[in-house]
Amino acid sequence: MHHKEGQFKGARGANIYYQSWSPERAPRALIVLVHGAAEHGGRYRRFAEHFSHVGYAIAALDHIGHGRSDGTPGYVDRFTDYVDTLDEFCTLLDEEFPGVPKVLLGHSMGGLISSCYLLQEQQRFHACVLSGPAIKTELEPPFWQRWLIQALSLFAPKMGALQLDANAVSRDPHEVEQYMADPLVYNGKLSARKLAELFKAMLLVQTRAAEIKIPLLLMHGAADSLAAPEGSRFLHDNVSSTDKTLTIYPGLYHEIFNEPERQQVFADLESWLERRLDRRGTA
Repeated sequence: MHHKEGQFKGARGANIYYQSWSPERAPRALIVLVHGAAEHGGRYRRFAEHFSHVGYAIAALDHIGHGRSDGTPGYVDRFTDYVDTLDEFCTLLDEEFPGVPKVLLGHSMGGLISSCYLLQEQQRFHACVLSGPAIKTELEPPFWQRWLIQALSLFAPKMGALQLDANAVSRDPHEVEQYMADPLVYNGKLSARKLAELFKAMLLVQTRAAEIKIPLLLMHGAADSLAAPEGSRFLHDNVSSTDKTLTIYPGLYHEIFNEPERQQVFADLESWLERRLDRRGTA
């Protein structure tokens, strides 16, 4: 496996860190990995090792305000900054992996970013996989709290408004310990502006879901308390894709790739990807 690190300019000129993992032979496809809130692309090394071993290249950026990239942790000025930066990343990957079919894979907030990006650039991808996408959330506040968050977003945009529960990422205590001890994981509160932007993006995807038409795999833990499984069910019921699959894993928490059953999750994803690539004639 070959590992590469680099930087590029994202939205508003931010320096964005990225890394890629490639197999020894020419990759059969490139998985463009879009991580979730408060984490970073390096947390997917185990995922990358598994899929590079079976012939895939994997590339992951650190979003603005995450990991090794520029920005304020827990804050984003506009949600479109994430989407625009992903667009720049995909342009870079077109140059680094010319002619290689691309699969977009978004987890949690990364699933929301990916969904927004599909609304404008889905033709760039052969397929899309969403893991625990933040389309709906158990944490979504009632109307009066959303009004307050919107007001804070305007007048105190960087004020902390929501603390994510680290214990909700996985049922494996070791995974939770690693998450909390990782210096590149943000353990503070998400800002009022970021929350307001998240809710706006969720509404956008819910409103325009029918515009998504590419092959889509939705994977969600049934016991996910950070991103509601109802969000994946909503997408499955409302996208226009004729090739769409919804898999809800009983008992699994938010990070299905870091749960004790992850090998089964990897196998399900690998099998789904193989069938789509076989249809494309790349096998």
